[in-house]
Amino acid sequence: MNPRIEKISHVLDMNKAENIEVFDLQGTDYFADYVVIATSLGERHTFALLDHLKRGLKPDEEFLAIDESGDWIAIDLGDILIHVLTPNYRSIYDLESFLREIAARKNKA
Repeated sequence: MNPRIEKISHVLDMNKAENIEVFDLQGTDYFADYVVIATSLGERHTFALLDHLKRGLKPDEEFLAIDESGDWIAIDLGDILIHVLTPNYRSIYDLESFLREIAARKNKA
């Protein structure tokens, strides 16, 4: 696995993020090569995970953009996107289904 993805997953896991999933979308028409999705325990935990990622990944990673609310934080690292969502938002938006479909098309090609 990509060492950058391993580090992101490790930071999330060590700080009690749940259901961490990584989608390898290299070679697809998606705008990022990897997407990491994790579930927080709630709004405060979502913001805490953002802080842990900032401290754990900088200066090695450049955070190009961060879109944050208590329920969903999206971090753009260029070729990697990280989504941290509360359980309710993760269930509502079901990003996994969308990303699995993209990855499946890659595997059929």
